[in-house]
Amino acid sequence: MEAGREIEDAKPQVLVDGGVENYNSAVDKLVDSGLLKRILAQTEIRYSNSLIESWWRVIKHQWLFLNTLDTVANVRKLVTFYVEQHNRHLPHSAFKGQTPGRRKNAVHRCLAKHLVRQSEHYKR
Repeated sequence: MEAGREIEDAKPQVLVDGGVENYNSAVDKLVDSGLLKRILAQTEIRYSNSLIESWWRVIKHQWLFLNTLDTVANVRKLVTFYVEQHNRHLPHSAFKGQTPGRRKNAVHRCLAKHLVRQSEHYKR
């Protein structure tokens, strides 16, 4: 329970690279106000944000920029809705037309079958 409260109370964090879109007066104002924490990839943390960049570009241009982003709560609501749609309803060519959720379930089923076969093999 305590850990959940800490996450709920934590300020939103955004992982950024050194691009100019991440260092401008509007973003600086949010960071300075304490509403947002900016984390610089490969400087403040070891890994890169490159894996998420294309997804973030899509969510911004196909969803967020089409809506009013007047409060943190509204942005959270919009992002939550988009992630749900992205994972459960939007087919992806990388998964041969499956949604990420369906692909994840297929992988889990495959892994479960593999583990059962391994278990049966070791019981012999």
